[in-house]
Amino acid sequence: MGSCSPLFVLAVVLIGIPFGINEAKLAYDYYKYSCPNLETIVKREMLSIFLTDATAPAAFLRLMFHDCQVQGCDASILLDSDNSKHKPEMVSSKNFAIRKRETIGYIKSILENECPGKVSCADIIGLAAKESVSFSGGPHIQIPLGRKDSTTSSYQQADASLPPQGIKVHELIHTFASKGMNLEESIAIIGAHTLGVGHCINIASRLYDPQPNGHMHYGYKAFLRLKCPTRVPLSNFTFVPNDITPTIFDNQYYRDVLMGKGLFTIDSSISTDPRTAPIVRHFAIDQNYFFQVFSSAFVKLSSTNVLTKGKGEVRMKCSRININ
Repeated sequence: MGSCSPLFVLAVVLIGIPFGINEAKLAYDYYKYSCPNLETIVKREMLSIFLTDATAPAAFLRLMFHDCQVQGCDASILLDSDNSKHKPEMVSSKNFAIRKRETIGYIKSILENECPGKVSCADIIGLAAKESVSFSGGPHIQIPLGRKDSTTSSYQQADASLPPQGIKVHELIHTFASKGMNLEESIAIIGAHTLGVGHCINIASRLYDPQPNGHMHYGYKAFLRLKCPTRVPLSNFTFVPNDITPTIFDNQYYRDVLMGKGLFTIDSSISTDPRTAPIVRHFAIDQNYFFQVFSSAFVKLSSTNVLTKGKGEVRMKCSRININ
């Protein structure tokens, strides 16, 4: 969100128990008859992408999080503007550097040939994200399907709903509690930071403010200052890895934050807050347990405020609503 992605799987966690408020309306076998080859097709297309772009898994995970955080998991983040008066979510500065929207559209076009009008863009986002986790060495996660696509997208909602860069621990807990997550799951889902990069523009204050928020190891801070040498980055696309294994889904993130090597303020905060520090330590020493809790949290997040039968639509093209 490296030079390569691992093809091995470090652990297998199959989640088949419903979680979340809206998940009861979804089903693990939703496409059993209407599009039986759906997951095989998505897996095949995702594999070809991962083999050519080691950063893709992090991008798909971030895409799902940003979609689900605003209005729920409804593919609203994929909608382009239909006119100058209605600005979609991607206009929000909080969606800076969101990638792979067009890839979801490409997979949708393949599925339209296989199963016309059956598979929602929202379900494709969820499937792409779960494949990203497993391909990168994380757990295999089964998610229920049957989401419908929204017909609206608003940058104001994105501005209001997406967490700020300097989110506090209590705000993080509240945000994920609203998705039905318990405390452990809230700290597990942020473990998605184990993949990808952070942009210098989002960490400059930690590096150069006289009284920055959050403890940071002095050696790590010196390293980051070499990568981000000015308080105002010369480019918005200057970035640094989230942890030392940015293309591998593992528990290295938690080990790093315990050593004062958390990239963002929230990373440092969860390692010292008395409510969350014991969980961070547990995940740092027990990767399988982290995978188990992350899988549960992932299912809940991907089932947040979904539109199901009678609400929303199955878009023909992910970037625009259907024309009736």
